[in-house]
Amino acid sequence: MSSSNTAQKKSNFWSITNFAIGNFGHSALSMTFSTYFMVYVTSAMFTGISKGETTKLIAMITSLIFIIRIAEIFIDPLIGNIVDNTNTRWGKFKPYLIGTGVSSALLIVVLFSGIFGLSHISPIWFTILFIPLFLIFDILYSFRDVSYWGMVPALTEDSHSRSVYTASANFTAFGQNIVTMIIVPVVTFATFVFTGKHEEGQSGWIVFAIIVAIAAIFSSLVVAYGTHEKDDAIRSVAKEKTSVKDMLGALKSNDQMLWTALPYLVYGFGNAATAGLMFYMFKYVLDKPGLFWVAGIIPTIAGFFTSPLYPVINKWVSRKMIYSVSMIAMIIAYMLLIFTTDNLAIVMIALVLYYVPQGFIFMAVILTLTDTIEYGQLKNGSRNEAVTLAIRPMLDKASSAISNGIVGWVAVAAGMTGTATAASITSGGIALFKGVAFWAGLILHVIALLIYVFKVNISEKRHAEIVNELQAKLVAEGVTGEDDKDLLAANGTNVEATIKAPVDGIVMPLADVVDENGHRGLSGQGIGIQPSDNHIYAPFDGEVVFVFTTKHVIGLRSDNGLEILIHVGLGTEKMRGEGFVSHIETGQPVHQGDLLLEFNRDLVTGQGNRDTVIILLTQGNQIKQMTTTNDEVVTHQADLLKVNYEQGK
Repeated sequence: MSSSNTAQKKSNFWSITNFAIGNFGHSALSMTFSTYFMVYVTSAMFTGISKGETTKLIAMITSLIFIIRIAEIFIDPLIGNIVDNTNTRWGKFKPYLIGTGVSSALLIVVLFSGIFGLSHISPIWFTILFIPLFLIFDILYSFRDVSYWGMVPALTEDSHSRSVYTASANFTAFGQNIVTMIIVPVVTFATFVFTGKHEEGQSGWIVFAIIVAIAAIFSSLVVAYGTHEKDDAIRSVAKEKTSVKDMLGALKSNDQMLWTALPYLVYGFGNAATAGLMFYMFKYVLDKPGLFWVAGIIPTIAGFFTSPLYPVINKWVSRKMIYSVSMIAMIIAYMLLIFTTDNLAIVMIALVLYYVPQGFIFMAVILTLTDTIEYGQLKNGSRNEAVTLAIRPMLDKASSAISNGIVGWVAVAAGMTGTATAASITSGGIALFKGVAFWAGLILHVIALLIYVFKVNISEKRHAEIVNELQAKLVAEGVTGEDDKDLLAANGTNVEATIKAPVDGIVMPLADVVDENGHRGLSGQGIGIQPSDNHIYAPFDGEVVFVFTTKHVIGLRSDNGLEILIHVGLGTEKMRGEGFVSHIETGQPVHQGDLLLEFNRDLVTGQGNRDTVIILLTQGNQIKQMTTTNDEVVTHQADLLKVNYEQGK
């Protein structure tokens, strides 16, 4: 293995690792905010205030949180559009990862402090300040969430690589489980240190919030500084800003994104209702509330295996098959829970079948959504990275908010409240519970499976074809696009430039080039070289306009405006970058003779492709004359072409 290849693998490893660390603190903050903030509100925020006043304040906060979560269903796509329209020298996502990541972490401490103790001093002023502070926190948190997951397609365009990034982030989501494990001992111990009382007091909650905030800030900084957005060809041509109207139109026309989102929403409704009612099964059906911890430990252990296993399995098994098998396992779990709820052993088997597949389903859905970004770009010309990936948290919030209402209604209607016990629950109450928790979940999961299998067509293979189509479109349009060419042609002056040979080998006209299918002759203006070496060098001083994600095509622009494509091999797009080691990035300046690329000629030809290197002139009518070297064999420092072309003023 070459040193360059080793360095690239090392760089990829650290990029994946840093991205994964980014979700550790984020998931911890998410769990703290979504679950334990209400525990703090009901247990410590209003100590010392009258019971009647406390009840009113808790009701106000509970209602406010519910309203905001519903409102966010409509806000998240707008946040995604703002992120998509961001273009800074630090990239699209990093300003939000740092700015909103740090700000939301600091605000969670303010909220857990009761706004610096104001909840105990003046409930009126606390209420006045709480509403805008909580709203600001929630918006900042959403910006951080959308930016983090929206970054995946900016890191790589390869489906398998995306699965590795997503799996690594899903793996470090155990940060939320760490929060569950440490919250009671941390809050209790800190309270004892500051007050000498063995209870979960205000001081303990502040210390807990500070620990979570530090983890969240650290994670945001690591992912921001430890990853690098790929400013490749496909992303480079999609930097125009989109209005809200354009965004909604693009999403509406992206049928594959909508078909992927619909079964996930249906699945979410069923899954959220079942998970929300799981405690009631242990307490009122099995009469074993002390065993409810099992419902927490199974998904925790499963998460350590499903995330790293997904990309390994996905190498050999399609995403649709993984999704289908996982959904079928959950359907079997529902059937076991419906018909054998009174058998503890069967229930445990059902819980395994219910919880273990969820990580695989999450991975399959979010990767399918990610791949619909290129589908939408090919279909309507709009590349909505953050907007598309804002769909998933939006759907999670929708199913969560609605399921909260369902859970409360079922608990009251089935008599599973207050001092009720398993013995006091009627058969009608049990039937109602099973109807909502299990029968409804079963039906919704079957519907979700059928929709995904028959309506979602973005497979790994189809996504690779879409990427190739986008890249082929770029080749056809040239480096800068037709509009720029026309502008230059209208205002240009004639210039002569020399293109050095980018590789050692035998020179051949395009008419003599044979492609991977045995067809002779290529159209266009340029020259071919049958290489005798595996190194590609810069043919002039200039800059890199783009590098294909498959690494086999490089767009270059000389200092005086001449634009070319270097196409390494024919049929090599199918190799998806295997055997290619790039030494450049989009926007990088290069000097004549700089090493641009290494490629494995034996691997190229061994897979039935041609290793011929093609140099194409992409400025159409601007090219006035092209003169080819008389030498049959050239080295990479030799003159290859002299080009007279029209340069823009």
